[in-house]
Amino acid sequence: MAFRRPSLPFLLAAFFFLVTFGEEPNTNASLFVLSCVYIVYMGEKQHEDPAVVTASHHRLLSAHLGSTEEAVRSMVYSYRHAFSGFAARLTMSQAKQLQESPEVVSVRRSRMHRVHTTRSWDFLGLTKSNPPSVLLKDANYGDGVIVGVVDTGNDVGRSSISGIWPESRSFLDEGYGPVPSKWKGTCQTGQAFGPSNCTRKIIGARWYVNGVDKTDLVGEYLSARDFNGHGTHTASTAAGNLVNGVSFGGRLGAGTARGGAPRARLAVYKACWGSGRCPEAAVLKAIDDAVHDGVDVLSLSLGGDGYPSATIRAVARGINVVFAGGNNGPAPQTIENELPWVITVAATTIDRSFATNITLGNKLKLVGQSIYIGSQTDLTGLVYGGRNSENHQCHQPACAVLLSLNCGFNLA
Repeated sequence: MAFRRPSLPFLLAAFFFLVTFGEEPNTNASLFVLSCVYIVYMGEKQHEDPAVVTASHHRLLSAHLGSTEEAVRSMVYSYRHAFSGFAARLTMSQAKQLQESPEVVSVRRSRMHRVHTTRSWDFLGLTKSNPPSVLLKDANYGDGVIVGVVDTGNDVGRSSISGIWPESRSFLDEGYGPVPSKWKGTCQTGQAFGPSNCTRKIIGARWYVNGVDKTDLVGEYLSARDFNGHGTHTASTAAGNLVNGVSFGGRLGAGTARGGAPRARLAVYKACWGSGRCPEAAVLKAIDDAVHDGVDVLSLSLGGDGYPSATIRAVARGINVVFAGGNNGPAPQTIENELPWVITVAATTIDRSFATNITLGNKLKLVGQSIYIGSQTDLTGLVYGGRNSENHQCHQPACAVLLSLNCGFNLA
């Protein structure tokens, strides 16, 4: 009797049945084959000694995994400053078992978040010109304040504006006094980031690679040095020095670049990697370390729910926690990090616009808003024209503009 070859739909159905209902192998190898990173939250710390807190995490984990060795091997991060908890590689059944422990408040899989991406400080009234802003002057331009930036790191060798070598003027420490005595952090070295890269301006650096996907490490610096550029941007926006004569390509947007608190110190916590992907477990560890290190402000320009288990303890210790509200919208209910105890900064506008005429290929002249209204320049190709019709070709230099979304013209 001949047997017919099983059809493809039958094989697929059988595969999904086995995946859904198959029994989980009870082997050590399965720990990493079928495991994911879970965050185990245990609430308030029961001990002030960080080593004792971590030891309690190992004891709890070893009770479920069978040995201390397996517990240490599966541990990704131990949270021991802001709160008690840990991140570990676990199978689903192991996570469910931990959830039943009376010491555990919650267990959930670590989620993946993303980072959120000249005249703003003047618009806010924080001017450095004469006379200077009263608020900025009274705050001594941030002198003595430590700003912790949780992001993609910091490229100390890159200009914060034009991406050139050598050391960025935004982060030079000329004229700075000693590192504040309250600082308890460290300068974690690594690839292309040595002890000399921590200065009286960038006073500390840490990086968190555990639990990061290997694909996010391709071409990356295994250190606090910034590969993506987002962290350098946000750090210079918050606390970059005054840098005169900055422009794009020597022509566009000439002026002075500076951060909101140009005399503040910086502490870098690299928890986001590659194209700007931020494992939740790594971000929580960065916040936990920042609380221990003694930052005054925590800046996180990345997505998420505000990381409540960590940030509420940071705020309780007097740390101002600032999040980005996200790049979604303008539809309602698109804001992120909407916690009552953190400062969530939403996207907004500035107090100026540049009217510019453009001429289409059919000689139709339109008035739009531009980033540049000067004379002809060969610096083109920066504008995304995905919303423009392909039926109209633009040959004039003035075409390198951005049309207002509400200008009312139909280019189709």
